[in-house]
Amino acid sequence: MSIQKALQQIKDDALQSVYFVYGQEYYLIEQVKQAFFERLKITNDSLNFANFDCEETDFSIIYEELQAMPFFDDYRLVFMEQPFFLTSDKKSWEQTQIDQLVEYLKNPVPSTILVVFASYEKIDERKKLSKQLKKSGILIDVHPLNETEVTSYIQQYLENEAISFNRETLAYFLKYCDYQLTKAMQELQKINLYLADEKQLTKTIIDQLIPKTLEQNIFELTQNVLLGNKAQALQLFDELCLQGEEPIKMIAILIGQLRLFIQTKFLMSKGYQQANIAEELKVHSYRVKLAMQDVRKYETQRLFALFNQLVELDFQIKTGQVDKYFAFQLFMLKV
Repeated sequence: MSIQKALQQIKDDALQSVYFVYGQEYYLIEQVKQAFFERLKITNDSLNFANFDCEETDFSIIYEELQAMPFFDDYRLVFMEQPFFLTSDKKSWEQTQIDQLVEYLKNPVPSTILVVFASYEKIDERKKLSKQLKKSGILIDVHPLNETEVTSYIQQYLENEAISFNRETLAYFLKYCDYQLTKAMQELQKINLYLADEKQLTKTIIDQLIPKTLEQNIFELTQNVLLGNKAQALQLFDELCLQGEEPIKMIAILIGQLRLFIQTKFLMSKGYQQANIAEELKVHSYRVKLAMQDVRKYETQRLFALFNQLVELDFQIKTGQVDKYFAFQLFMLKV
């Protein structure tokens, strides 16, 4: 079920006994939690609410809460988070506990609303418990949204908040946020407070309020290195060092960026499209989009050469053969 439909149903329709919230978009997860709190008119310190981390809590304790009757109300709300037993992780609860939970899902207590939050990219679909949870529970999909969906969501939010913007500014803002919904909504909270009565989103305000992430700076550094812009690369490196960033950390991210370029270029040569590459490499679709735009400019041999040089540089720094600052600057000048 889509997040919009799920939130509407939680708000208006008869509540079900079991919900299965599956995915890693943390902003949407918080939206689901808030929807249950508002519908049941409870808070996280209510006697009719319990929240369990499955990695830290024995199932016998959770089971007691599932069976308990609500305190002067119609429902109890129970959240189960980090259900590691749904993944391929070798660790798990004892089989008797798993079986007990499966039996509960088949016949849940009507006055208990159980919400299981599986904040994982994937679960093990072969497990009996996974199958029963999908069968018994209302599935709410909170996997990260794609670029188009994030754009639509943020556009709707801005319109609801009566914040004026144009398409160019919206694209600029989303690029700053790497088209990640959770990050975009966090930044919009700051922007909303800053705008006060003057509800006009501009590039200037975005530049003032949203700092570039290390990954974004490293992406820019990668571009300068590949294009041979030595002055810009060295200036950005110095700025990052002044901000306290370690050259070893920067090298690691640079290696990761070049690895993404090489993998993307290879998969493109095999006919893969953006969505297929993102799925294959397990990276955000927007990162793949940027990589696809850039790798066409560079020969595969050059990308491999730079990758190998950085791996060697990383080894030399970690073994104390060279000074990390001087060696990285020298690398950029040689490139």
